[in-house]
Amino acid sequence: MKELADGLQEVRVLPRNIDDYIPIVGEERIKNLKELAKPLQNQKVLNLNATAFGGGVSELLKTQIALMQDLGIYTEWHVMRAKPEFFEVTKIFHNTLQGSNMVITDEMKEIYVETVKQNAKMIAESYDYVIFHDPQTLGMNYFMDAPIKHSIWRCHIDTSEPNMQTWDFLYPFMQSFDAVIFTLEEFVKENANFKNLVFIPPSIDPLSPKNSEMSEEEVNKLMISYNIDPDRAIMAQISRFDPWKDPLGVIDVYRNIKFGQIQKGIKGLQLVLIGSMADDDPEGWIIYDRVMRRAGEDFDLNVYTNFHNVGDVAVKAFQYASDVILQKSLKEGFGLTVAEALWKGKPVVGGKVGGIKLQIQDGVNGFLVSNIQEATEKTVYLLQNPDIAQKMGKAGKELVKDKFIVIRELEDFINLFRKLSL
Repeated sequence: MKELADGLQEVRVLPRNIDDYIPIVGEERIKNLKELAKPLQNQKVLNLNATAFGGGVSELLKTQIALMQDLGIYTEWHVMRAKPEFFEVTKIFHNTLQGSNMVITDEMKEIYVETVKQNAKMIAESYDYVIFHDPQTLGMNYFMDAPIKHSIWRCHIDTSEPNMQTWDFLYPFMQSFDAVIFTLEEFVKENANFKNLVFIPPSIDPLSPKNSEMSEEEVNKLMISYNIDPDRAIMAQISRFDPWKDPLGVIDVYRNIKFGQIQKGIKGLQLVLIGSMADDDPEGWIIYDRVMRRAGEDFDLNVYTNFHNVGDVAVKAFQYASDVILQKSLKEGFGLTVAEALWKGKPVVGGKVGGIKLQIQDGVNGFLVSNIQEATEKTVYLLQNPDIAQKMGKAGKELVKDKFIVIRELEDFINLFRKLSL
């Protein structure tokens, strides 16, 4: 395998001010967070992942790193270097860890090991804490020569029912860390043994361009620019084009409602599917092609990606404009788009899986569903009962404010850092 270019890609983030979050979480909580972070000031933290854009991890890091820096913790973000065949392998690892029945070959293992070895050699500086994100970077710590005081691996995917061939291959790498982080206890195998096992759900940044407030006039103007009629019912799913997100199932739900169960007030229903394409997900374009084939020439079914000039502000507008948001995942580590939609006061119909179960209180701020028929019924119910949908949306926003705002995640990380330094 040829040597990769020297050095990891450093990602710079825009500065953020922790005090800007006082109106959301209160002055006392920000004051306590600053006190909690004081012993860590001037310590060095490095985050390692596989891509600077297009996924939930990069979404999280943009804010977390900026706020840690504002708290006086010297924090960096580097992206590993790898060839396309590596990401093809790690996508297979991703799918098999989530339960796909695919065979992991010796060649795949060799590609993985050689790439993480080379990336490990690119780190020469010392750090107090290094956080490795997801399977792509997992193996790097095992081969690290740089002086690292504390290593942490964070798994962002649903490993509740992994293909044991992949789990058994990667498990020794997991054991090399001082701490491992999962979102839910059910994602950890019963016989797994780690030095420190921690559960930290992800969070959203309520002040980011994607989650800040937006006027109805601005929302409507953007909808018209994307050929969406803001006066007709809109259902949407915002997710990567990934088989586990089940975009084809969402299209089936939409067609069930529009053509099979047409009710008063739902005629003219529109569906919006939005996904971003990430460097580390070669399967994305395959699923996108399948979605477009299923969509056909239905001009009320709109499919967009970041290559259609749909960025954070446009995603925000679509979320605000939608009557119902779906996240019909078959497996889900967390699903940041659920928290994003709830924060905007929208009820969510989500798959009864993984981290979605942390966010949707069934019948309170949305519905948990297990199949297309259930998703159809619950979506129809919300479309037919806008007053109830609005009430559920308000409940959802309160839940996110209480449990899934970035300040809570910072508290969790700083507590972990302090625990490891004892």
